[in-house]
Amino acid sequence: MSDKRDKLTESKALAKLAALGMENKKGLEPVVLDLQGIPSAPANYFVICSGNVPSHVAAISDGVFESIKKATGLNPLRVEGYDNAEWILMDYFDVVVHIFLKDKRDHYRLEQLWADSERVEI
Repeated sequence: MSDKRDKLTESKALAKLAALGMENKKGLEPVVLDLQGIPSAPANYFVICSGNVPSHVAAISDGVFESIKKATGLNPLRVEGYDNAEWILMDYFDVVVHIFLKDKRDHYRLEQLWADSERVEI
């Protein structure tokens, strides 16, 4: 049981590091969703924010990478969408980071899709 609790604590810390990386690059409206209570959830946490233009979205992604790498040494399992930078997904196993252009975030509405999750204070 202790191992599971430790893993969840590590996941939450990783999610907060991602949010910090977003804030360092002026990410818009960062949100951390705790998905642990949802059986079908693909991760323990989603960390979501928006950027103004593709270069801003890419810079936020770089900020998340730097924040997590510096604190933990971890690299994402994979990164999708960096070339277009309209929606970048960074997969850190139990934590999935989503960085959108504002209109893409409004279109996909992940916060509403996972509305039964809990929001974590950043």
